[in-house]
Amino acid sequence: MKALRALSIIGALAGALSAEAQVAKYVRYAHDAGASYGKVDGDQIRQLDGAPFLGGKPTGETTPLSSAELLAPAEPGKVIAIGFNYGSHLGDTERAPHPGVFIKLPSAIVGTGAEIVFPEGASNVHFEGELVIVIGKTASRVSKEEAADYIFGITAGNDVSERDWQRDDLQWFRAKASDTFGPLGPYLVTGLNYGDLLLETRLNGKVMQKQRTSDLLFDCHEIVSYVSQFVTLEPGDIIFTGTPGSTSPMKPGDLVEIEIEGVGILENRVASPGTDE
Repeated sequence: MKALRALSIIGALAGALSAEAQVAKYVRYAHDAGASYGKVDGDQIRQLDGAPFLGGKPTGETTPLSSAELLAPAEPGKVIAIGFNYGSHLGDTERAPHPGVFIKLPSAIVGTGAEIVFPEGASNVHFEGELVIVIGKTASRVSKEEAADYIFGITAGNDVSERDWQRDDLQWFRAKASDTFGPLGPYLVTGLNYGDLLLETRLNGKVMQKQRTSDLLFDCHEIVSYVSQFVTLEPGDIIFTGTPGSTSPMKPGDLVEIEIEGVGILENRVASPGTDE
């Protein structure tokens, strides 16, 4: 019996080590020649000749991670987002029978360290910490059971939202898709159990949101399947999966940190009115 128990423990440890070994972190970073994708290897970035979700291969060039300017880890053609996807964020709103989908714009995407710039007239701008899916291959009308095959990895995102515009406008165009309203990063990570990770949002060091992704009302597979019934998802497209709990306004000078277990910390400061990044 003891021998069997020992073998069971060894097997579990081996499985855990194997799963950990499969976790990989990718970045997109700036350099003198432009921008490249890379794979994080310890304290180094190993440059790739293309996006990892497009089969990018190592070039042999390396850059110290500590000195790299990290950009958003994906360049999406489509930015999809899901609303009201945690019970803690629903309030008095009834749970919908399917994911509530809206659109942000690729021009809203910025990386970690970039400033969030309020457009003129914006006065009630909130943070929304979220798990973000990055699509790995073309997905059209896939089933929930097939969806995992189309998810390359995950990253952290901030679905920045101007609440007054969100309430008053016909569409959420300027409320959700203004420039810099989609911070993303720092890493694009594969191999994690994205169905159960801790998500935490901090405003000037104070914890404002804290919940596990296992509490998503519609999980990542359901979301990808549902969206793919209507639009073809392509490699590099991203989906914000929804924010937990309550949110509150940000003001110029604030620092917003969104941390997802195993992914790292996405941090962005709010710029002063009228300033550029």
